[in-house]
Amino acid sequence: MSSIENVQNAHIGVQIRTLHAALLDIVAVMNRPQRDEAMVRAAGIPLDRALFPLLVSIERFGPIGVVDLADRVGRDYTTVSRQVAKLDELGLVRRQAGAADGRVREAVVTPQGKAMTDAVDAARERLGQAILADWEPRDVGELVRLMSKFAEALNSAPE
Repeated sequence: MSSIENVQNAHIGVQIRTLHAALLDIVAVMNRPQRDEAMVRAAGIPLDRALFPLLVSIERFGPIGVVDLADRVGRDYTTVSRQVAKLDELGLVRRQAGAADGRVREAVVTPQGKAMTDAVDAARERLGQAILADWEPRDVGELVRLMSKFAEALNSAPE
């Protein structure tokens, strides 16, 4: 390996540590219960904070099985199963047999649940615009492009 490659690898190593620190900051903010409570308030929806990320994830990724949903939100399967049952009782999701495997129960958002996630999307847009208000439009576009590219790379990387 040449000395130029060694310098480049060392530089990338520093950048990866910096990126990791930034991601930890983002995840910490996104996982704060107060953030979910604020989003629920901003959206003006009557939903328990613990159910909020599940409803949004079901709308975005559904139909989705409880095991997959639990993995996505980093919660125990049995807890998520009870919470999905509560969303079902509230009429925000319905459970159905899986398309690929009829033994698997999948959750899918109902029209009432979709109305709630639409209100959340509007609130998220207002909050996002406030956060990015001082950014140049090209910087926002670049952030979206690079974050999308990074998310795709993360999702396709081996475990």
